[in-house]
Amino acid sequence: MQTVREIVVFIHLLGFATLFGAWLAQAFGGKRQFTTLMNVGLAIAGIAGLALAAPWGITFTPGMSFYMKITVKFVVLIIIGALLGIGMARQKRGAGVPAGMFWAVGALTLLNAILGFFWH
Repeated sequence: MQTVREIVVFIHLLGFATLFGAWLAQAFGGKRQFTTLMNVGLAIAGIAGLALAAPWGITFTPGMSFYMKITVKFVVLIIIGALLGIGMARQKRGAGVPAGMFWAVGALTLLNAILGFFWH
């Protein structure tokens, strides 16, 4: 069971890397627009993250901290998804993505990774 959990953790990291890597490519590539690859990375990271919230038969001391961490990370994920959705809708109408919205997606993605790594 531990091996399956580690595979899901790896898939979760691939989702984060896809989202953040696609964002970095746009940030330093000059266009600063949202791409479908960002949505794919968000979906992979989100689905794998929800799967990781399951107990997996692992003995751990469940406490309020675990549930708070999952909740905060999920809320940040929803905000990122909302910003991507709004930004992509603006792009389809021919308007650009506001700079603040674009940089917020990168910052929130990095924040979610930091929360996952440091919050135990």
